[in-house]
Amino acid sequence: MGVVDLLQSIIPQALFFSAPLIFTALGGVFSERSGVINIGLEGLMVMGAFVGIVFNLAFAEVLGSWTPWVSIVVAAVISVIFSLIHAVAAVSFRADQVVSGVAINFLALGLGVFLTKQWYGKGQTDIVSQQFFTRDIPLLADIPIIGEIFFQGIYLTSYVAIALAFAAWYVLYKTPFGLRLRSVGEHPMAADTNGINVPKMRYIAVILSGALGGLGGSVFALTIVLNFSHATIVGQGFMSLAAVIFGKWHPLGAMGAALFFGFAQSLSVISGGVPLLEDVPQVFLLIAPYVLTILALAGFIGRAEAPRANGEPYIKGTR
Repeated sequence: MGVVDLLQSIIPQALFFSAPLIFTALGGVFSERSGVINIGLEGLMVMGAFVGIVFNLAFAEVLGSWTPWVSIVVAAVISVIFSLIHAVAAVSFRADQVVSGVAINFLALGLGVFLTKQWYGKGQTDIVSQQFFTRDIPLLADIPIIGEIFFQGIYLTSYVAIALAFAAWYVLYKTPFGLRLRSVGEHPMAADTNGINVPKMRYIAVILSGALGGLGGSVFALTIVLNFSHATIVGQGFMSLAAVIFGKWHPLGAMGAALFFGFAQSLSVISGGVPLLEDVPQVFLLIAPYVLTILALAGFIGRAEAPRANGEPYIKGTR
């Protein structure tokens, strides 16, 4: 197998598995940059996956090929509403943010499985008929070598996720809104003194994390799994949270970490075509993403510095 053929088998798959992680990790960056820990990314992905699949099944005949795109938007909206539970608990009631996030994870999974059982009479939904499909990017796919590797047989959602990462970087580091959001995560009292509404900024950040987490969950469901069950989202949200930490709470760093974890997840799929991996037992390749996640965090968490007020509720007149 030539180098180009090898890269052509690896890179599209890595981008494919990375997209949901990138969306969700960006949501985690927004939330944690504002000072609100969001352990509930897993639950937001579960809710996004559930809503995306159910909406897709209900409206596939009406919306046709537009169904998956509309489904992920609806999933993002519903996940925003769901994320408000965490926002109210963490910001308004100043509850322990870790406990609130864990509650979101359990609530989303329980609600999704319960409604699936009630509506479909079984433990999982039907397989969707309108899903995301691979395609070639016009013009770019015709570029020699590069086009074959990066722009042939890819999911558009992968490049939407990458573009959104750069947009998130611009918003956080090049706009007044981003400066205000980062300031409430570093020193909320100083931000408050300068007229910034700390609770409002934190609400907005958690809402953004809800929208992006819903996008991540629905994209995962509509490209990889194609139905919803209790096992649709298993660890993807926690892997996204690891990408936030591994990427040092920076949008582009989180994207890079998500690409790394996406590549790790793709190993079990591409192993048959990679000479070095074809003799590795499949079970080792299946657990590779989680092992690499642990190793990445063990190696970098000591050097990754979180926003100073991350996890601390703000009471007016205090830090």
